[in-house]
Amino acid sequence: MTCRLTYDLVVSWDVELTALTERITGPLFTRPEPRQTFSDLVRALLADVPRKNSWQLADHVGHRTAYRFEWLLNGAKWDADALRDEIRSYVLKHLGRDDGVLIADDTQAIKKGGKSVGVAPQYCGATGQVENCQVMPMLAYASSAGHTFINRRLYLPESWVDDADRRAAAGVPAHVTFTKPHQVIAMLTEELIAGTPFGYFCADSGYGRDPALRAFCHEEEIAYVMAVPVDLPLIAVQGTAEPLGHVLDRLLARGGVGLWERRSCGAGTKGARLYDWAAVAVAVKDQLPTCGFAHTVLIRRSIADPAEVEFFLAHAPTGTAITELIKTAGLRWKIEENNQSGKDLLGLTQYQVRKWAPWHRHVTTAMLALAFLAVTRASLPTDPADAPPRANQGKDRPPPEKTS
Repeated sequence: MTCRLTYDLVVSWDVELTALTERITGPLFTRPEPRQTFSDLVRALLADVPRKNSWQLADHVGHRTAYRFEWLLNGAKWDADALRDEIRSYVLKHLGRDDGVLIADDTQAIKKGGKSVGVAPQYCGATGQVENCQVMPMLAYASSAGHTFINRRLYLPESWVDDADRRAAAGVPAHVTFTKPHQVIAMLTEELIAGTPFGYFCADSGYGRDPALRAFCHEEEIAYVMAVPVDLPLIAVQGTAEPLGHVLDRLLARGGVGLWERRSCGAGTKGARLYDWAAVAVAVKDQLPTCGFAHTVLIRRSIADPAEVEFFLAHAPTGTAITELIKTAGLRWKIEENNQSGKDLLGLTQYQVRKWAPWHRHVTTAMLALAFLAVTRASLPTDPADAPPRANQGKDRPPPEKTS
């Protein structure tokens, strides 16, 4: 279905955005000036500005210089975590569902020089090679109503963790030394405390391979479907350890008849995303599942290139349908859509800040802009002309009056 764009609809978006920023800025700032500047920043991030740095954003909203935006991010006193909590409440109010899923993934901001907090030569998923960049572990919330970011972290590589002077210059708190999986554990803990409704946690193999993250999910009775590497250690039938890849080798040795089942793991831009799937119950070495749960490996094979195989480890209540696990595996891509929209549309990584607190302020403000888009999209009215005819169409109409 499509949405019929009208003047009144566009005006309603403006009214809703004004109400949202006014509600959030009330407790966030004590003075009216930063409240207005924050509202201007959110509107500018949502606007069609070629490059969303402070100067171009300021020019768009009519500020003479970039000073107001720069002061808001670098000098003003306000709590980015309080803004994050407001975003969570807003998202859950409109998108929160029992079928919700939390998804973790990294995104990167390529930067020049070595002053920006956390910047270092490290792997960049956007280019597939080592870049001078910042790595940002992000957490998204996805449900049948929509999806958007709900939490965020900035990763510090060893060159920053071990350099006290560099950390102090960038305003990094002394306690920040966590690895990326531990940062995701911290974000999941925050969502559990907040009561965020979700049924599964999803992540790529960079997180799926981490035993501490899996152990946390087992302890907290969190169901998950995470991509895992081919060398994930399992327990073979004989009781010895073996890598996950051996499971596929044995399955293929038995013959392919009835092994694969073609299923969709969700809708993409070109329709259903179809793959061949196989599922096997497994025992993970040194890690028992939660009581009442079981471990299952999903093997996904490309239809176009059968040599392209990916593995997923599922941790779910015993008896969970394989089709449900496959559907959940496909939801991991929702966060990649958020990463792309955040970067391409909302300036998520186009900031000019260098220190710890300003980085969190910019990224969290961009998260608010993305959340507004997600909620607005979820509330769009559909055009009745595009809807299929109702099965009982005409049956609920009053009978025609009798004529003499």
